[in-house]
Amino acid sequence: MDTSKELLFFFSALGVFNGIILGVYFFFFTKKKYLTNYFLGALLFALSIRIGKSVFVYFDSALPKMYLQIGLTACFFIGPCLYYFLKSAVEEINIMPRSWKVTLVLLGIVIVTVGILFPYEGYPELWRHYFIRVIYFQWFICIVLSGFTIKAVLKKIVDKNHKSSPSEVWFSTLFFGNFLLFLFYFLAIIGAPSATYISGAIVFSFILYLIISILLYRKKTDDLFLLNGQKSSVKKIDSNEAMILSEKLESVMIQKELYKNSNLTLQELAQEVNISSHQLSQFLNSNLGKNFTSFINEFRINEACKIIKSTDKFTLESIGYDVGFNSKSTFFAAFKKHTGKTPLNYQLQVL
Repeated sequence: MDTSKELLFFFSALGVFNGIILGVYFFFFTKKKYLTNYFLGALLFALSIRIGKSVFVYFDSALPKMYLQIGLTACFFIGPCLYYFLKSAVEEINIMPRSWKVTLVLLGIVIVTVGILFPYEGYPELWRHYFIRVIYFQWFICIVLSGFTIKAVLKKIVDKNHKSSPSEVWFSTLFFGNFLLFLFYFLAIIGAPSATYISGAIVFSFILYLIISILLYRKKTDDLFLLNGQKSSVKKIDSNEAMILSEKLESVMIQKELYKNSNLTLQELAQEVNISSHQLSQFLNSNLGKNFTSFINEFRINEACKIIKSTDKFTLESIGYDVGFNSKSTFFAAFKKHTGKTPLNYQLQVL
């Protein structure tokens, strides 16, 4: 290996290593435990494995085929992690919906099953000509869905009259970075001129160092992860408008019992009252001083209290599910935060 290739290998391999470290950081060590952090950590980890496979196979094609299978397997999670990362940010989702969990578990089961029944070592042609197409098609679909998810943010970025916020730049950078990665790998697969797998590793390393530079440069990073939650950058809605909106929200929440939908999103609630998700988030944060999750949980806890007072025929866990929580632990934690008591203590007090 000549000097130029040694430098290329070192730069690419270092990017992979740093990607894993940064993924672990976002997953375990950030101060604010946003759901976006977890998906960003998972995204970087999946990308690092995929890029690592490209780097080592490019410089040593004699490596065991298992490395190819591991790399392609990780690639299957890149698209979903990107989509859920952006969707959780745009819609201010801090508790993973059950549908997301089911999707990820099913993906895992399918991938493990296929990997065991049809290992790359024994079925190389199947992986090269069929599985890889499914994987990259799924990645492409997730990129398209991600683009639709942050289309409002992308419009602001290209609008010369709009001063983009740090979070808008951050999420747009991560989206376009993933799009470029996909593009380079896709061009390499179809045999486009001058397109090689190692080019994807170089792009990844460049994007990764850009992310690290942003994080090191900024003393405060919380605002990077909140597209709608920057309280200091928004103004309160006029009191008369706020009162009307508050009445609309309370009416639609109670009459339609929207809080019982454990997968209810900020965007869906905004559509119910005919305003944008940004306006709703602004109202909740600036006028009510609470985020979307806290707002919805108040209705759920109030309904749970009514049920507990009226009967003792239901278990506390079933009551939690009935009012919209997707787990026992989440219900108990929200109940204590809202009432100052555990559900059991509250039940013993009122019955």
